[in-house]
Formats: sequence, C-alpha cells, structure tokens
Amino acid sequence: MFDAHLHIFDPRFPRFENEGYLPGSFTIADYRKRMSRFDVGGGAVVSGSFQGTDQTYLKAALAELGEGWVGVTRLDLDATDDEIIELDRIGIRGLRFNLKRAAADITGMTLQALRAHELVGWHVEVYIDGQMLASLQPVISKLPVFCIDHLGMSDEGLPYLLDLVDRGARVKATGFGRVAMSVPDTLRRIHAVNPEALMFGTDLPGTRAGRPFQDSDVDLICDVVGTDMFAVLEDNARAFYRLPARVRPLPADPAPTLPMYTTEQPTIPIRRDRLPKLEVADTIPLPIIE
Repeated sequence: MFDAHLHIFDPRFPRFENEGYLPGSFTIADYRKRMSRFDVGGGAVVSGSFQGTDQTYLKAALAELGEGWVGVTRLDLDATDDEIIELDRIGIRGLRFNLKRAAADITGMTLQALRAHELVGWHVEVYIDGQMLASLQPVISKLPVFCIDHLGMSDEGLPYLLDLVDRGARVKATGFGRVAMSVPDTLRRIHAVNPEALMFGTDLPGTRAGRPFQDSDVDLICDVVGTDMFAVLEDNARAFYRLPARVRPLPADPAPTLPMYTTEQPTIPIRRDRLPKLEVADTIPLPIIE
C-alpha cells in the first residue's frame, strides 16, 4: 500500500492558525501506530495550511520515514531555483495549491509551478471545492501535471473533474469524510474514465473532516475497482510520484496440480494391418430414420 496523502503535525516545528483553528499533534509515531495493521510501503507527506511555507518539519519527516516516502509542499513565491533543486534532492515531488482554505496568488503560483516542473519535474496537487473547478479550469488545465485532492469535494464539480481526468489529471481517493457526494459512484465514474487516475490516501489525521479515515474505506475502494485494487492502492501513485514500481511475489499455490500415478503400461497404438478383420455378416446396417 502507498498512502498518497497524509499530514504530520510535529510539535517541534512551527504551526499557524488557519481560520481560527490549530490542529493537535500527529507525529510519525502516531501515524505508524494507526496504520500498523496495513502493509504501508511508502507515501506522500502533504503540507497543510497550518504549516505555511515552512520546510523544516517536512525535511525532518522525510529523513525519518526514509526510502519510498516523498513530500508535497507550499513555497514562497520568491523561492529560488537552487532551493527547489535542493528540496527535490531530499524527496519533495510536488507543490500544493490550497485554494479552499488559503488565500492565493493563482498567477504567481502557476508561474512557480511551471518553473518547478521545468527544473525538476514537479507536479501540482490542488485542494479545491468542486464548485470552483468550473471557474478555475482554464488556469488548472495549463498545469503540465496535476492531481485533485479528495475526489473534488462535491458533486457540483464532477462533470468538470471527469473532463480533467479524461485529459490526464489524477485524483486522490482520500477524505471520504470531507466530501458531499456519493463516494462509490464518484470512484466508479473516475475509474471508468481512466483506470490510472485514482490514488488512495488516508488523509490522516483527518483534521476538520466530518470523520477521519476508517479501515473500511480500503474495503470500499476494493469493492468498486475490483481487480484494479493494487493499481489504486499503490501502483498509480508510485508512478505519479516517480518512484520504482513495487514487485509483488506471486502467491504460492497451496494445492499444486501433480501428475496422476499409475502402474498400468501406457497405451501403444496398434498397426492398421494387425486390426482384426470383420466378417461380412458382422456388419449391421444402421436403420434409416425417416
């Protein structure tokens, strides 16, 4: 499993109120404890609005998590090329556009995203309510590589979201407790447009969500996508974050097919000239059926 969307709120590093709210602590140890029953082989730590453009927590988190883990961050618009290259070196792979809970200079962010993509191949992750997708679609569609968080949040933007998916956008199957839509139907429709679009994530700790991630969310995804479950739970995200594909060993057959043992000699064909010859009287004509 690859968790394509989680947050770490480490009390050792700066956090800032957003709309009068400040989240509690959620450390890497807390995350590992919560996900202990799952085989999580990597993930993406995403900067939230409470972390502003601070990079210190993200650098520490990626160093502790190790191989297979990447970061998605927000940057000051005056960040230099050297800063972007250094952040890419430590595992950051994308920029986050928080257009739902943070004031934003869309033009400046888009120019920065294009620069980061040209420099190091970064993509953009867009946190936006579906109601805004229609008005921002011309801007978003200029981004070379991007994904939409939390299924696009609401039914109103689903037609625009599906159009973006058809043109290559990815969508995070996350935050089921945040959205105002039928999750199974939305998953099904996105998957039908592009089986490579959906990427699973827990959105832990689920700050300000109606409910946080539940283990049953994984079951729901598997029920909807069926045999594509490994793609949605891991492979699609690994490809999106430019990580090596995970090689899964084939399960051993608990009851392999064995050849049947027999003591009899194998059948040997009889030569035609040794076949017994029938007398004329032995031939019985078939009755004619009217």
